Amino acid sequence: MSGVNTAGWRPSMNEVAPGDMAPATQSGDRALMLEEALIFELGCEGQTGVDIEAPSKAVSPALSKFRRKAAPALPGLSEPEAVRHYTRLSRQNYGIDLGPFPLGSCTMKHNPRLNEKMARLPGFADVHPLQPQKTVEGALEVIEQLADWLMKLTGMASVAMSPKAGAHGELCGLLCIRAALDARGESREIVLVPESAHGTNPATAAFAGFKVQAIPATPEGRVDLEALKEKLGPDVAGVMITNPNTCGLFEPDLKEIADAVHEVGGYVYCDGANFNAIVGRVRPGDLGVDAMHINLHKTFSTPHGGGGPGAGPVVLSEALAPYAPLPFVTRGEDGEVHLVEEENRGEGHERAFGRMVAFHGQMGMFTRALAYILSHGADGLKQVSEDAVLNANYILRSLEDVLEAPFGKSGPCMHEALFSDAGLPEGISTLDIAKGLIDEGFHPMTVYFPLVVKGAMLIEPTETESKQGLDRFIASMRNLAQRAQEQDESLHTAPHFAPRRRLDETRAARKPVLVWKGDEAA
Repeated sequence: MSGVNTAGWRPSMNEVAPGDMAPATQSGDRALMLEEALIFELGCEGQTGVDIEAPSKAVSPALSKFRRKAAPALPGLSEPEAVRHYTRLSRQNYGIDLGPFPLGSCTMKHNPRLNEKMARLPGFADVHPLQPQKTVEGALEVIEQLADWLMKLTGMASVAMSPKAGAHGELCGLLCIRAALDARGESREIVLVPESAHGTNPATAAFAGFKVQAIPATPEGRVDLEALKEKLGPDVAGVMITNPNTCGLFEPDLKEIADAVHEVGGYVYCDGANFNAIVGRVRPGDLGVDAMHINLHKTFSTPHGGGGPGAGPVVLSEALAPYAPLPFVTRGEDGEVHLVEEENRGEGHERAFGRMVAFHGQMGMFTRALAYILSHGADGLKQVSEDAVLNANYILRSLEDVLEAPFGKSGPCMHEALFSDAGLPEGISTLDIAKGLIDEGFHPMTVYFPLVVKGAMLIEPTETESKQGLDRFIASMRNLAQRAQEQDESLHTAPHFAPRRRLDETRAARKPVLVWKGDEAA
């Protein structure tokens, strides 16, 4: 496909610029994809799909001041209209059940339905954090078993299960490091963060009150070991290193980095967001890591996105284990699991720095992750990481002749393949390729990240995509690269076959229109 025929297509009224109005005869409908107005514009006042009886009693005097002076401005639709509207919206949404999410550093992979079934079992789905412990022993067993698996897979001594996300886990690890330094009577202020680390690392370190110093990357995309050693000193609290890093590369010097940091009294925090590339093959604890968060959605297939709930357990070394936050689940000498809180922490847990959340963490995420682990077993988890790495390298080697691969000669990549727009003709950008990919029927890859690569295109296929699926994606990417070399002008206005045309992303970010306003308000 060297060009795109957009005849008969009309942009949404929200997107039409002055002078760009399509003829009135063009409805915008395409086969079974129907264009329609906003739900507020569809409805009419006084229409409803339900009959609501008038209240038999007057409003309580105590609540009278909250009584509405007028009816709420809700759209009035019949029941079929409401059902059809939301069904049409759902058909405009892209999901993992339709195709891959090749988002690098995000790992949007398939969530097995078995996990969802387990999370919805009575006793898990309806458990309440204030229930007596005797009534939730099964839930505590799930937390303890998952914690045991995470410690064994990482080679670490302890784990804090309560953090709600990766960045929340980073904060937990840094607070453990600060508590350990306080116990030693030291007030170190500096945290070293390589340029190839995730962007949350320096943000979290700054939020925790540390001063951040950047460590450059080598031309091969890995941490500059000598530059890091030059910055080590008595003021360094630790280093936050992502491994595999954001360029999709394993850091082979991590053990030497850890030894050097430990020698000056610092600690090593590993961003474990990319643990899915090495689980079953490498134990971070063996590399000298003191703390590492694990994104359950990336490695163990719990849902990702939508504002939560998430889970980012933090595994800790023996040096940091005494400072782990409360609460946590432990198995006593009687073989029973117990929840350790402030009132019963006793000797051995008095150095915990505090707590990260009100209760115990995300039960649904724990149940899903344990179901995934038990259904795979240790050997299956190892295969998962191997297949993820194999798929990423298949994409890397299949596209490196048509797209610039800045670290293609740095050896095999891990879970994600990194490309850039450096080899594209002038005027064709990464954004054009990403928007063109939508016309090909795929969700775009991560763009312009990591920042160390110009016009980055970061692609992570995950282990759940078949070779046939990868071949379709590769064919589409090669087609886009060819169109770019041919200076196909239609790339500048892609996507053409999506429900909406390309937005002005600067205006969308700085002046978003998120609330519908009626004619009077407008």
